[in-house]
Amino acid sequence: MKRRILYDHNGKSKFLLLLQKGKSFSAVFILLLLSSSITLNESGSAADMTAQEISPGKTIPYSLPWDDMPVDLSFIFAGEKPAGKHGFLQVRGNEFVFEDGTPARFWGTNFNSGQCFPPHEHSARIAKRLAKTGVNIVRFHQMDAEWASPNIFQCSPGENKTNTMNLDPDSMDRLDYLIYNLKKEGIYIYMDLLTYRRFKTGDGVEAAEQLGDAAKPYSTFNRKLIELQKKFNYDLWTHVNPYTKLAYKDDPAIVLVEVTNENDLFSQKVSLEPYRSELEKMYRSWAKKGKIRLPEGNVDFTVTDNTMLQFFTDVSRDYYREMISHMRETGVKIPVAGTNWTRNAAHLSAQTIGDFTDSHAYWYTFGIWGMNNKRFMNDPMTGSTGNMLTGLSFYNVAGKPFFVSEWDNPWPNEWRAESPLLMAAVGAMQGWGGFAIHTYRYGNDEDVDMIGKPITSDAIGGVYYRGGVFDTFNDPAKFGLFYHAALIMRRGDVQTPEKISYIKLKDISATSAIKALPLAAEKQRIKIVLPGDESISAGLADSDQPFADTGKGEVISDTKELYRNITKKFGWIDTPRTKAVYGFTGGEGPVKLTDLTISVKNDFATVAVSSLTDDPISASPNMLLTTVGRADNTGSRYNEDHTVQLDPGHGPVQVNVIEAVIEIRTGRSNLRVMSVNPRGFITGYIPSEYKDGVFRFEVGKEYQSMYYLIQSL
Repeated sequence: MKRRILYDHNGKSKFLLLLQKGKSFSAVFILLLLSSSITLNESGSAADMTAQEISPGKTIPYSLPWDDMPVDLSFIFAGEKPAGKHGFLQVRGNEFVFEDGTPARFWGTNFNSGQCFPPHEHSARIAKRLAKTGVNIVRFHQMDAEWASPNIFQCSPGENKTNTMNLDPDSMDRLDYLIYNLKKEGIYIYMDLLTYRRFKTGDGVEAAEQLGDAAKPYSTFNRKLIELQKKFNYDLWTHVNPYTKLAYKDDPAIVLVEVTNENDLFSQKVSLEPYRSELEKMYRSWAKKGKIRLPEGNVDFTVTDNTMLQFFTDVSRDYYREMISHMRETGVKIPVAGTNWTRNAAHLSAQTIGDFTDSHAYWYTFGIWGMNNKRFMNDPMTGSTGNMLTGLSFYNVAGKPFFVSEWDNPWPNEWRAESPLLMAAVGAMQGWGGFAIHTYRYGNDEDVDMIGKPITSDAIGGVYYRGGVFDTFNDPAKFGLFYHAALIMRRGDVQTPEKISYIKLKDISATSAIKALPLAAEKQRIKIVLPGDESISAGLADSDQPFADTGKGEVISDTKELYRNITKKFGWIDTPRTKAVYGFTGGEGPVKLTDLTISVKNDFATVAVSSLTDDPISASPNMLLTTVGRADNTGSRYNEDHTVQLDPGHGPVQVNVIEAVIEIRTGRSNLRVMSVNPRGFITGYIPSEYKDGVFRFEVGKEYQSMYYLIQSL
C-alpha cells in the first residue's frame, strides 16, 4: 500500500490519500475528508488506523540555539587547540599531513557572505558552538560578493564604491577577530579567493557592466582580470591580523585555499567581446605552435571538440600555475587547488597543477528547483546508485589528496537525515581529506528558530531560496548529526584500507557517468587515473565495467563496516566506536550490529550511537545517542508528493519523535540513559534494564528528545 500525505509539520495530518495498486478509495470518501477538515488524532480513529501508519509520526519542538549546542564534545578534541599547533598543512602523496607529521582530517562547514564578517560578540560564541559539535574547519565563501552585507570590499551598503581594489578595514577587522576565535577553538580555515566579485569600470575592466560574478570564465585567461586577482590575493595574504599577530600567509591555522570557485572554460562559454577575440588569438597561437590547422572565420567557443578541450585544458593549467606561483612568491605555504568542480577528464587533468583536488556535490536537481520554480526533488539518496558519492569519486585523482568543499542534501527534502553519516563514513573509508557542508549560514541573525529563512533573491543567480534551504546551522536533520560525522572523520571511527584500487579513464572527454563508479566508493578504496598517466599500470580497472555489483541492490564494504541496501533504501555503519542505521529502517525489524541491536518503529530515521571515550561501545562509560528523522518548521505545508512547498511555516523547528529499542552488549551494568533538550538540560531518565550482559532501553515513549546521553553512574 502506498501512502501519500499532505500534512503540517505540527504532527497532525491534514488529509490522507491512500492508493492501492489498481484501486483507489472512493472519491466520495476523499472529498469528505477534505471538506470536513478532519484532523486525525494519535490513535488514527478517523481512518481506523494507527498514527504510525498514517502520519510522519509525532513531533516535538527542537530548535537548535544559534549560540550553543545541546551536547559538548569539544573535550574529545581538546588536545587539538589551538588550530595550527602542528604547523602548516602539507601534502604527502594521497594524504594531508601537518608539518610535524600528524595526519589531518577535517569535518566542517562553509561560512557564506555576511556570516564571514560577524560582530565581535558573535564570533566567540559561534566558534565555541562549532567546536562543541566536532567541527574543525570552516571555508570562507562569497566574501567578495557585492550583494552580501558585509562583504570584503564594503562593510555596510550605501556608499557607491566604483572599484574593487581595496579591502574594507571594518570588514577585515571582523574577519580577523573571527579567525582569532576559530583558531582558539581548534578550527582551521579554508580560504576562498575569487567567488562572486563584481568587477567595475573603476577596476579598468572592459565591458564591466556585462560581466557576471567573478567575470566567469573570462577571469581564467584575461590579463587584466588576472592581475586584479593577484592584487587581491597579495593584499589578503600579506594582511596582518592584529589579534593573532600574524599575516594570513604566516598563520598555520589557515590550511587550504582555492584559486577560484566553480569557474571553468568547459561549461561557461566565451562569447562576450572583446574577450572572445582575445581567446581566439590565444587559440590560434596555441594551434600554430602545435601545428594544428584551425578553420577560417570566427571561432565559436560554445561548440567544443577534442582539440578545443585540449586548448581549454592548457589555458586552465597556465592560469592555475600562474596564480599558484604568485601566491608562493607572496609567501603562501599551504596546499592550493585550482577550482572546485570538474566537467570532464580534460578539466580534471588541469586540476592536477594544484596540490589537491576539490569538488562539490548536491543531492537535488537545479533544473527542477531553481530560477524561481518552487518544485524540488524529494527522492531519498539511500535508494540511488548515482548519488553524490558517484560524482565525487570521479574527482579523486591518484597521487593527490581530495577535499569536498561543498556538499548538501538541502531542506526541504524530507529524507536529508540519511546523508551526513553516509557522506562521512564513505569519505573516511576513502581517505578523503574532509568535508565542508554548504552552508552554515548566510547572515548573523540571532532570533532564528526556523529552518530556511531566505535572505535575498535575484541578486544571487536568480535563485529565490538562497540563504534559505542552504542554511544548516539549526537543522536537526543535518547539523544535528554532526557530532557523529565529526567522530567518524576526525577520530577515524571508519577505517581507511591501505589498498587502493585504480580506475583508468580512457579519454579526455570522459565524465563521472562512467559505468565503473556507481557504488564503487562504498565497496573499496578507489582512485582515478587520468588518460596519459602511466605511473600506475598494474591492476587498473576498466572505466566501462561496473566496479561493484549494482544488480544485487545492495553493497557492503570490503571492511564490513558499511552497508547500504538500495532496494530497501536503508543502510548501516558498524565500527567499534560508532554504529548507526539510517534511511527507511522501520520495515527492517531489529538491525543486529556488533554488540548493538537497533529496532526502529518509525518508517524513516537515523539512529546513531558513538562512544565518547577511546573505548568501544561495548565497554564505554560515556556514549551519545542521536535519533532523528524528518525535521521541519511548524506549520510547513507541501503538495501530496512533497515536491512543492506551499508554506515554509515558522518556528519552532519540529522533529519526529523516533521510537526505537536499543540493546547494547556490554560489561557495564551501571549505565543510565538521559534525555537532553535543546539547551542541554537533562529532562528525564529513560527506563532501562541490564540482563545477561545486555543493556536494554526504549526511547520515544517518555522524555522524548533527539539526543540522549548514555553514561555510567
